[in-house]
Amino acid sequence: MKKILVTGASGQLGNELKFLSNKLNSVQFIYTDYEELDITNANAIAIFIAENSPTFVINCAAYTAVDKAESEQQKAELLNASAVRNLTEACRQNNSYFIHISTDYVFSGCSYRPYNEDDTTSPTSTYGRTKLQGEKHALTYDKSIVIRTAWLYSCYGNNFVKTMFKLGSQRNELNVVFDQIGTPTYAADLASAILQIIEKILVDPTTFKRGIYHYSNEGVCSWYDFARKIIQIGNYTCTVRPIEAKDYPTPAKRPYYSVLSKKKIKDVYSITIPHWEDSLISCMKILMNE
Repeated sequence: MKKILVTGASGQLGNELKFLSNKLNSVQFIYTDYEELDITNANAIAIFIAENSPTFVINCAAYTAVDKAESEQQKAELLNASAVRNLTEACRQNNSYFIHISTDYVFSGCSYRPYNEDDTTSPTSTYGRTKLQGEKHALTYDKSIVIRTAWLYSCYGNNFVKTMFKLGSQRNELNVVFDQIGTPTYAADLASAILQIIEKILVDPTTFKRGIYHYSNEGVCSWYDFARKIIQIGNYTCTVRPIEAKDYPTPAKRPYYSVLSKKKIKDVYSITIPHWEDSLISCMKILMNE
């Protein structure tokens, strides 16, 4: 039986993969987080992957505290870069396919059109810089796929949707930046796309195409638009007011524009991507029924 190892399995994407994994009946999933497997330990990774011999390794683990990373650069580098190098080398030794999740923060955010996979990277934060280092490690291996995503949320963990959903019921007014533009990504949709890619490769290994791919939901919005939609779906009376990013200073600089072009992943793997508003409704229905 084929095996798929998922690291960072207790996070948003890892939990969504768990929920959808029963769709691949012929595959055994191995879910790990730092309690079961320390991916910053090269020797531990090498032994674990050699013993379990997974066909695929999906790395969902990352240091994602964007602002905290500015004061904890070493921790961010360890998890976002060094750990990816460890996983890449272990996959190489075992001949496993490697799917690594990255971010829109590898770009400067100074573009005026959706970013393609081959556009110049220029991260403005420690988080973005360390994630870019991780990408480079992964791409030294010819059986690696890097998937950049953006504005990830789900019913699991801490994220913007759950924060707005909670605050909308507690406050009369919220201030949200309107001059940072991108596209939300429902982790359940990304998990589904990853499993579709794996399924295609398992059926026909010639469909595998190494390299970088972009995945977020379709459409474009600001954080302000996103928040307004969450409040609207939640049927709250809370007023959302637009503010500029300069009025909400943070330790890490965010991209002002980080819309990702999904043409490549749609063309190569025939992935159908839902619009962000439709996916938000799906997630909110679950949250509202909990």
